[in-house]
Amino acid sequence: MDVGELTLSELSRNLAAHGLPAEVRGDGDVRIRGCNTLEGASAGEITFFANPKYRDLVATTQASAIIMKADPTLKSPVPQLICDDPYRALTLAIIRIHGYRRHPQWGRHPSASVAETAKLGRNPNLAPGVVICDDAVVGDNVTCYPGVFVGPGAVLGNDVTLHPNVTIYDLCRLGDRVTIHAGTVIGEDGLGYAPVGKKWMKIPQAGAVVIEDDVEIGANCAIDRATLGATRIGTGTKFSNLVAIGHGCQVGADCMFVAQVGLAGSVIVGRHVTIAGQAGVVGHITIGDDAQVSAQAGVNSPVKAGSMVLGAPAAPVAEARRRYATFQKLPEMKTRMRLLEREIAELRQAVAAIRGEADGAELPVGDAPTSDVR
Repeated sequence: MDVGELTLSELSRNLAAHGLPAEVRGDGDVRIRGCNTLEGASAGEITFFANPKYRDLVATTQASAIIMKADPTLKSPVPQLICDDPYRALTLAIIRIHGYRRHPQWGRHPSASVAETAKLGRNPNLAPGVVICDDAVVGDNVTCYPGVFVGPGAVLGNDVTLHPNVTIYDLCRLGDRVTIHAGTVIGEDGLGYAPVGKKWMKIPQAGAVVIEDDVEIGANCAIDRATLGATRIGTGTKFSNLVAIGHGCQVGADCMFVAQVGLAGSVIVGRHVTIAGQAGVVGHITIGDDAQVSAQAGVNSPVKAGSMVLGAPAAPVAEARRRYATFQKLPEMKTRMRLLEREIAELRQAVAAIRGEADGAELPVGDAPTSDVR
């Protein structure tokens, strides 16, 4: 794939070739060498406008061009690429101009340790300090950065990339085009202990982890191996950093987990589920297809397909918003409650006085209240 500098007109043709027509308005010969934000862009860079929050920055950007939707009310001081999906257009522009990460090429470095019984595919790219253990199978065009460990019997598909210090435990399986970032561990023992009196007996974690094709996992994640069977991450799923997956979980295809998400053991997650940052899910429940879990949610019951939940404990959006609206009024409600309690106490004293019950005293004879006293 060609990458590097090009004109605005050439970028327009490139977007059209990817099914995204983009009209050039202004000088199509302006040259673009990079992409940047509205605020950060300088001459030679292209930026984009998609969020109304940043509308005022369009007039002041120092970029050489801007990607945006047609908007007759918005005047840009620089040439524009007009299209229906500026965010997608920017993504394609970044790919065309900057390209994807280019890996160093080590070949099979002399200090990489590859067991005699391991099987390497074509074009291995193994950095210094890589360890490939007995009976491991490594596919074609696999890149392993320094410190990668691939355990006995583990399988890596074609075009896999493992960044520095990734650990793949024994018998775990990775599909094709899987990318795992630095420090992540795949296949460590899950939290499996049986109570024996007041002590805990370790349950052997005899399962494995299966990661299907086109999965990308961020830095410092941990995916437990199953006690029996396999923990599974579905095709096309993407994890941010610091994601923890408990043993026996089944995560469907094309999910998106943001940083610090945690699933306890044996959770079943459907297809195309989004779980936002710092959300936690208790074990042995199901989250349906296309569900959305909001940031910092505490999910302790099943989530229906297509629904959105938030809060702790997590609840459907409408219910959770009612809760939060009530929480915000608690200080005022507390003050009003104290006033009401005081008024009630005063009313009780007044009623007791009228009835002759104040301090346990009786009213004198002849002073009894008449029948019209309320």
